[in-house]
Amino acid sequence: MSATHIHTSDTSKSIFEHNREYIPGGVMSLPRRVEPELAFEKAEGAYMWDADGNRYLDYHGAFGPSILGHNDPHVNAAVERTLKSGPDLCGSGTNRLEGRLAELMCSNIDVCEMAQLFNTGTEATMSALRLARGATGRDHVIVMQGGFNGSHNDVACNVMTPLNVIGPRVSPGEYKYVSLGSGVPLAHQQLVHIINFNDLESVQYVCERYPIAALITEPILQNVGIMKPHPGYLQGLRDLADKYGFVLIFDEVKTGFRYSLGGYSKISGVRPDLAVYAKAMANGYVISALVGKRELMQRIADADPAKRPFVAGTYNGHPLSVAAAIATIERLLHNNGEIYQRLDRLGAQIQSGIEHLLRSRGIAGVVARQGSAFCIYFMEHEPSDWHDLASNHDFARDRDLRMKMIQRGIYFFPVETKQCSISAAHTEADIESTLRALDECLR
Repeated sequence: MSATHIHTSDTSKSIFEHNREYIPGGVMSLPRRVEPELAFEKAEGAYMWDADGNRYLDYHGAFGPSILGHNDPHVNAAVERTLKSGPDLCGSGTNRLEGRLAELMCSNIDVCEMAQLFNTGTEATMSALRLARGATGRDHVIVMQGGFNGSHNDVACNVMTPLNVIGPRVSPGEYKYVSLGSGVPLAHQQLVHIINFNDLESVQYVCERYPIAALITEPILQNVGIMKPHPGYLQGLRDLADKYGFVLIFDEVKTGFRYSLGGYSKISGVRPDLAVYAKAMANGYVISALVGKRELMQRIADADPAKRPFVAGTYNGHPLSVAAAIATIERLLHNNGEIYQRLDRLGAQIQSGIEHLLRSRGIAGVVARQGSAFCIYFMEHEPSDWHDLASNHDFARDRDLRMKMIQRGIYFFPVETKQCSISAAHTEADIESTLRALDECLR
């Protein structure tokens, strides 16, 4: 692939100009508003095509859902069968499909003793916190600086917050609530306590001062790359949850189904009280799930309204999305999980290749990877928390590399520290062509 691979984006520009007249910002989700402004019209396997016909090898995967690749034929066939034979969206009672999906999840995910379906990760994390508050009778929650758990009021805060806004690293302690946008009532902000990842002392600090209903965290922070937990950190959270009586929630919207059917909780061996899944669960179809311990999950249908958190949604368990999720899980289970083994091999191939390029060019950098997801950090070590990352990573070089890769027809999402995702549709040849392009870009 050469530097002249991408020739023009005139059609994309005109589409954006039109859409901005009718859609705020021209996009239906604000994180999609990035430079270069590209309008995509086709996706197949590991590739996407923009409105000008330019082809891109995709490492974005729609923020991670496309674990099998775009338009996977097995998943699409299951959706088509459901379209033809039903059930349709009836909005009353239940059906065999949603029972089959719940059974598949309970049979293959240790933490899943019961499952409740939603449509988005935001809906699922919102309901998880509501369930935790109802179960504990407490209101306060703990979230991670640098983590992202949805767009509702409790958690729409403190992702890539400038250090001059939140101040230096403190431990034990907490940071000010910095909303991702306007409209979050102060009353909500006062119930949310932000601490750094990998900091057990701060969890204890907050628990000794407030009645904590829940701690919610991604087990790997994947909205600032691939920020892994230190050895013993997740078990430490489990121990503190047992000590102080709060509900431990793993937000596995990104990590769940990406690395194993049991999510990162299976890999770590640490079992939360509740877990949330979405994204790779249905290879891009609209679905999410809240799962967890039976005694907690049963409260959703408690006969006593005072104990029952309100959970509802016309499109919860939509048959087309449920069919897609079942088909995706079948693919991931096939032949003893061979897809995960292959994805890990491809991940190791690109990691070793990038590390060789960095060393050969004398560039300070590391590749953080978990299975098929990876991130290049231009710093001497893998970051342990947001303060570490914000203080040491070369953000300008990161962004420059992403823009140059896009010009070579390889789509690294053009926002610093965002993870790259490999799909089952990628090949060893795709990885090698990516490494050749990276070599050009790092010169």
